[in-house]
Amino acid sequence: MMNVTSLTLDGLQQLSEHRLLLFLLFLLLYVFIVCSDGLVLLVICSQRSLHRPMFVLVAALLFNSLVGSTAVYPRLLWELRWGGGSVQVSVSACVCQAWVVYTLGASAFMLLAAMALDRYVSICRPLRYAALVSPRAVAALLLFCWLLPAALIGVAALLAARLPLCRARLSRLYCDIYSFTWLSCGGRAALLSEAYALLANTAIILLPIAFVLFSYGSILRVCLRRSRTFSTKALSTCLPHLLVFINYSASVLVELLQRRLQADSPAAASVLASLLVVLFPTVFNPLVYGLKLSAVSGQLRRLLGCQRRL
Repeated sequence: MMNVTSLTLDGLQQLSEHRLLLFLLFLLLYVFIVCSDGLVLLVICSQRSLHRPMFVLVAALLFNSLVGSTAVYPRLLWELRWGGGSVQVSVSACVCQAWVVYTLGASAFMLLAAMALDRYVSICRPLRYAALVSPRAVAALLLFCWLLPAALIGVAALLAARLPLCRARLSRLYCDIYSFTWLSCGGRAALLSEAYALLANTAIILLPIAFVLFSYGSILRVCLRRSRTFSTKALSTCLPHLLVFINYSASVLVELLQRRLQADSPAAASVLASLLVVLFPTVFNPLVYGLKLSAVSGQLRRLLGCQRRL
């Protein structure tokens, strides 16, 4: 058993031949994420007509995405431009980064489930919408979507931090909790950590996914029994959320499959999977909500038009 106090993230070694190109690409992507998320958030916060539950939840998801990007991109850019071939990070710092990234990822699924609830009540129970989706209820829902993952992932992070490690090298660009189990020496502590992680993932990822599928299935059944005009309008408000949900689910599925095959998969595949989870949702979300939600896109065009006239 090794007394491991720091870990080596050697994912950048897989990208060493294209460091400058990747630095410029990720810099442009990060600037795009900050500007696009910030612009949509500004529009939602500044326009009173958008101070409705659906848009509040959209703003929360974009804020989630912005914070998650900031937890990964700046350090990645620094290492690509000025760092060496690998990154040395203390175990405690690695655990903290993993907690932030996983908490925000799980919160995204919780927020998508909250959006599905909002659309379900709006379309399937419209007479009770004002009572069920009140400002106080939305505030409580937001706290629940952030605090529950933070608490559950926090316990998983603490269990991972206590694992005795027998390896200290990861083919990753950022830290994740599952890798602590992979690096550990095994034993009862590792089994306990894996069992708890499975329960936590069920509570904050699988159950929200199941609820989203149930909600949109119920909405589809209602739309099939109503007029074509009603169905078109109802489904158009659900489409952006569905696109984002599919994007998150596909990214996480690729990451989960790669993690389970981590010992047998090439290092480049692990790096690609870690890039996919961070890259696709953060870039895709503002595009969807800025272009597909007509109320937001209209206010965006008006705001940008005013800026051009000035």
